[in-house]
Amino acid sequence: MAVESRFVVIRNGVEAKTFMDKKSADEYDKMLDMADNLSQMFSQSPVELSDSVNEELSIYFAQHRDEVLVALLAKKPTKAVSKSSEKVATTPIAEVIDANADKKNTVKAKKSKTKASTTE
Repeated sequence: MAVESRFVVIRNGVEAKTFMDKKSADEYDKMLDMADNLSQMFSQSPVELSDSVNEELSIYFAQHRDEVLVALLAKKPTKAVSKSSEKVATTPIAEVIDANADKKNTVKAKKSKTKASTTE
């Protein structure tokens, strides 16, 4: 008999979602808390939003909190691309292919020279 642990997020007496690990359940619960706070903030704003739009915006902003913080200048954007990959990405593909072909030809030439010198 197998034993399985499940973590259930319950909001207002209703099962919201089930997770297999506690960390994911906690993250989801925290995201829902942020969405609730955002929803309250939107309902107090002078902008008229329907309940469905308010809920969708709140959840979207909570799910994308890092991007929202960057947009609000509360957080610096993270660099997703390293310098080495930038260099490769900006190099035309034909140059990369030519450089690789030159390396292979050089290796072949070195091997043939060593074979010739060892046979003499």
